[in-house]
Amino acid sequence: MNRQWWKEAVIYQIYPRSFYDSSGDGIGDLPGILSKLDHIRDLGVDVIWISPFYPSPNDDNGYDISDYCGIHPEFGTMSDFDALLKGIHDRGMKLIVDVVLNHSSDEHEWFMESRKSKDNPHRDYYFWKDPGPDGGPPNNWTSFFGGSAWELDETTGQYYLHLFTRKQPDLNWENPEVRSKVKEVLKFWLDKGVDGFRLDVIPLISKRLDFENTELDKFTDIVTQVYSNGPRVHEYLQEVYKDVFSHYDMMTVGEGPGISTEVGLDYVGADRKELNMIFHLDHMFLGQGAGGKFDPVPYGWTELKELIVEWDAAMGESGWISIFLDNHDFPRMVSRFGNDDEHRVVSAKMLVMMILTLRGTPCLYQGSEIGMTNVHFDSLTDYKDVETHNFHREFSAIGVSDEDFLAMVHEVGRDNVRTPMHWSAAEHGGFTNGDPWIKVNPNYKDINVDQDKASKGSIYAFYQMILSYRKTHPVYVYGDFKMLNGVSEDLFIYERRLDGIRKLIVVNHSDAHQAFDGVAIENLEMEIQNVTNKMTQVLLPWEARIYTESITQ
Repeated sequence: MNRQWWKEAVIYQIYPRSFYDSSGDGIGDLPGILSKLDHIRDLGVDVIWISPFYPSPNDDNGYDISDYCGIHPEFGTMSDFDALLKGIHDRGMKLIVDVVLNHSSDEHEWFMESRKSKDNPHRDYYFWKDPGPDGGPPNNWTSFFGGSAWELDETTGQYYLHLFTRKQPDLNWENPEVRSKVKEVLKFWLDKGVDGFRLDVIPLISKRLDFENTELDKFTDIVTQVYSNGPRVHEYLQEVYKDVFSHYDMMTVGEGPGISTEVGLDYVGADRKELNMIFHLDHMFLGQGAGGKFDPVPYGWTELKELIVEWDAAMGESGWISIFLDNHDFPRMVSRFGNDDEHRVVSAKMLVMMILTLRGTPCLYQGSEIGMTNVHFDSLTDYKDVETHNFHREFSAIGVSDEDFLAMVHEVGRDNVRTPMHWSAAEHGGFTNGDPWIKVNPNYKDINVDQDKASKGSIYAFYQMILSYRKTHPVYVYGDFKMLNGVSEDLFIYERRLDGIRKLIVVNHSDAHQAFDGVAIENLEMEIQNVTNKMTQVLLPWEARIYTESITQ
C-alpha cells in the first residue's frame, strides 16, 4: 500500500469571488474566507483549493492573470493571504492554489512587451504568426469560448494564439525563458508555504508547432487530438517536477481537458515524476455535441458509470485521479446528476456518498454541502460569464432565439456554480451587505448554511458524518474497486475490498423505487443509508446504502 496524504485527503474548492464578502463591495475576498474557515474545518475536509486571486482584468474571472505573484486588490493584500494561509494551517488543513500556466492575461507585462515589435526580447514568450493565405487567421483552430483561436494585433500585423479568450494569449513553453519564469512563480508560492497546486488546463502547454488546419468536427475531439497532449508536454512536466516539485512535500492536481484513459498514466503514473493526480473531464463533457457544451446531445447515468469503470481500470495500481461531479466550470451536481426539486436533499446525500466511496481523491465544491442548485435567471444580462456571452453572439448570428439560448444557459452555463454562497436567509444570502457582483440564486431563503445547520437530517450534517466515516475506513482510499453488473440501468452497485474488509455500495439514481434482488446481502451489515427505509432490497428514489462484510482472504 503506497500511502500518501494527498490520496487520503478530501478537497474543498473555493471560488473566492463568490464565497464571502467581508468588505461590502459585493465581491468575496480573502478575509471573508478566513472568517469562514471554521465552517470548512467542521465539515471535515483536509485541503482547500482556492481559484485564482491574482491581479487580473477579469475577462475570465481571474483565469487571465496579469501578475502571478500578487493579490488582486479586490481580494485583499498579501498580508491577508498570509493570514489566511496561517489560519488554514492552524486548523490542521492544507492549501493548494490555482495557477494558470498555459496562458496569461494580455495585460501581463510579458505580453505587453511581446506585442510591441517582432524583435522585442519577449516576442517568443507567446505564439505569433503571419496571416493565412486568405489574409485571415493562420489556421482554422477555434477557441474553447467560441470564435477563432487567433487574434490580429495591428501593431505588427501578426496574429497571436489564444485557445481561450482573446485576452488570454497562450504562453510559448518552447522558450526556455518562459519555463524558467514559470518555475520561479511556483517556487514563490511554495516558499510562502502553500501545500501544492491545481494546474489549469495543463495538457495544453505543449503545442503542435506545424499549426495545421484541423478537419475534425467535434470540439472534444479537437481538444484531445490537437490542443492537448502535445509532443513535449511530458518533457516539460518532468522538468518542472525535477526542478521544483521534487523539493517540497506537496500535491499537484492537473486539470485534464483532452487527457483520455489511453494517456492518463503518462501524466500520473507512479514512475513518471510528473503529477500526483488529474481532474479528467470525460464525465464533465458528457452531453456535449460537435459544437461543444451549447450543442447538447442526450446522455445519462449509463455513460457516467461506464466512464467511472474505464478510468478506474486505466489508473490501475500506479495512477491516481480526483473524483468530482462539479466545479467552477460545470453545473451544480445536484441539478445535473441528482434531482434538485422534490428529491434535492436525498439526492445530494446520495451523490456525496458516491464521491467519497469511489477510488480517488474527492473534491467538493462550495455550496454542495447544503445542496445549492443551478440558477435560472430570467435575462441574459444577469449572467456575467464571458463564455456565455461569446456563445450567445455566435448563436444569435445563426438565428437561435434568446429564449432558446437562455434555456441552454440554465442547464450548462458556468454561472450556475458562480452565484454567491448562501450563508443565511438575510438579504443576498448573507454573502454581502453591498450589491453582489452577480445576483444571488433566489432560492437562498430556503437553501442556506444557517438553516441547514439547524435542520435535523440536513445535508451539511450528512456531509460531516460521511466525511468522518471515510477517514476511518482506508478501504475507500486504497481498496480495489469493482462494479457489479446486470441489475438495473437505474442502479449503480459496486464494491471496495481491502485487507479482509468488503464494502458493498448500492445506489439508486432515479426518481422511482428500485429493487436489487439479484445482490446477496444476507451476511452483510448495513452501515449507512441516506434516507430511512426499512424495505430490505427495495431502494427509495435516490437512496444509497453502504453494507460491510468481513471476508476471508
